[in-house]
Amino acid sequence: MGARSGGPHRTGAPVLRDSIEAGTFETLFFTVPAKGETDKLLRIARRTLDAGRQLRREARAGDRILSAAERRIILLTAAAVRVYEEILTLARLNKGRVFPSYDHLSKATSLGRATIARALHILEDIGFLVRQRRFKRVEAEGPGPRYRQTSNVYRPTLPQRVLAYLPRWMQPAPTPDDVVQQQADRIDDTAAMLSGLSCRDLAAVTVGGQLGKMLAKLGAGVDRIERESQIESQPLQS
Repeated sequence: MGARSGGPHRTGAPVLRDSIEAGTFETLFFTVPAKGETDKLLRIARRTLDAGRQLRREARAGDRILSAAERRIILLTAAAVRVYEEILTLARLNKGRVFPSYDHLSKATSLGRATIARALHILEDIGFLVRQRRFKRVEAEGPGPRYRQTSNVYRPTLPQRVLAYLPRWMQPAPTPDDVVQQQADRIDDTAAMLSGLSCRDLAAVTVGGQLGKMLAKLGAGVDRIERESQIESQPLQS
């Protein structure tokens, strides 16, 4: 995998917004996928692509008023699913450690960089992945630290908003209570760890408090996804 996710940045240039320093958070971000998990996520993405096409047809025919979740789902493209397939392959081969450059994704999928950028935005917006920008320190002449943008990290996830559009056999079983409790305990432990950091230590590992934002994404999920998952969706027309 390449070193950078976007175009080159000159030494000393400001890092991109919402970036976190590489090497300070990855153990909390990456997770090893369970056996068969990446294959299942790819099947769900492909099924969601089909559902999106059907939703679009129904909306054009005037048979359906799309919900907020459905307006996102219909944006899923075959190119986005192809990019997702490559990310899932990397997750399976690298035990969840996924940080490809745009150049790698472009070469692996035969898609242009602009298409890669759009695909990642779509996947993140629907909830198929969590993406985090990173920067790294570099040696340079003169006083003060110097930084450079490096590759993003990615974590594949299952978006709750698509479950209503999957056949029953593809819908995941409810999470066991003990697993839910373990996840809640981990979130509490992480929050306690962060609260114990001094201002200096916190500044050393974050840019603009982005570590907390990232943990909120991973631990609690995005609020809008949770809200939408509680709204009963219309069934697809047969």
